[in-house]
Amino acid sequence: MTSLRSLSTNQQVGLLFVTLFGVLALATLVAFARSFRESNEAQSALQERFGRELSVVWVGALLFWVAWAAGPFVSTLLFGFVSFFALREFVTLTHTRRADHRALLLAFFVVLPAQYVLVGMRLFNAFTVFIPVYVFFAIPVISALANDPLHFLERTAKIQWGIAVCVFGMSHAPALLLLDLPRWQERGAFLVFYLVVVVATAQVVQELASRRLRRRPVARAISRSFSWRAWGAGAGAAAAVGTLLFWTTPFKPLEALVMGAIAGATGSLGEFVMKALKRDAGVRNWRGTASVTGAVGLLDRVAPLCFAAPVFFHSVRWYYAI
Repeated sequence: MTSLRSLSTNQQVGLLFVTLFGVLALATLVAFARSFRESNEAQSALQERFGRELSVVWVGALLFWVAWAAGPFVSTLLFGFVSFFALREFVTLTHTRRADHRALLLAFFVVLPAQYVLVGMRLFNAFTVFIPVYVFFAIPVISALANDPLHFLERTAKIQWGIAVCVFGMSHAPALLLLDLPRWQERGAFLVFYLVVVVATAQVVQELASRRLRRRPVARAISRSFSWRAWGAGAGAAAAVGTLLFWTTPFKPLEALVMGAIAGATGSLGEFVMKALKRDAGVRNWRGTASVTGAVGLLDRVAPLCFAAPVFFHSVRWYYAI
């Protein structure tokens, strides 16, 4: 620990990425070796799914590295593109009418860029209220001016919800990169890494627990795998992993445990809510209608982060009173 703390900030972050890519390379080699073994149809399907998930993690890790290496401007821009495609994916699978086009244009080409400009300028007080206050009142006004009252409330709420999840929620991730904590300047990459790892851990453990524990689904019509036991197991695992990673953050072990539990728990709840939206849209996953809508399953990947990032960001700000 003394040797790690003696390294410069760039060296510490560089070591983080070397470790991350080393683990991914090892996982890739193991998956490649297992592909030569004889397996039944179920095992082959599982290996194929694991390979797809691993490739997504590789892409995410590379984008994360490029974002850090290129500086705050490029990192904010990259997250902005992620928000754009996530919002596009959301809109393609929700019912809108011609009268909603003005509101959608406002969302894509005014609200989204403005939100990330506020993040890039580190105007944190402004970017945390811009969408929940000003945009949420502006969207119904723009929609009402289109003179179409049919399902007005439902249509407006869908657009507002898409902006809240895909733009407002996601924009808190690059904000972590720019957050200057006491004695932790220019180490925002560690916070993003910490957040992603604990949220992913909660998702994996919850899925495994739902298969092994006696399940009592909370909402069977939405998800047969979501139960309070599995959710608690995922949050507990996130807390444990967060504690182990305390040295990558400005937190002490107990603080890291609490922050990990908060991030893991909210990320899992976000995934549960997105399942409800998918059931309402009549699809099992967002990428299921790619040939029709252009959706590629991005929302399935980023939904937990969109929920966890704002809660984690404001928990950190509240704790350090900044």
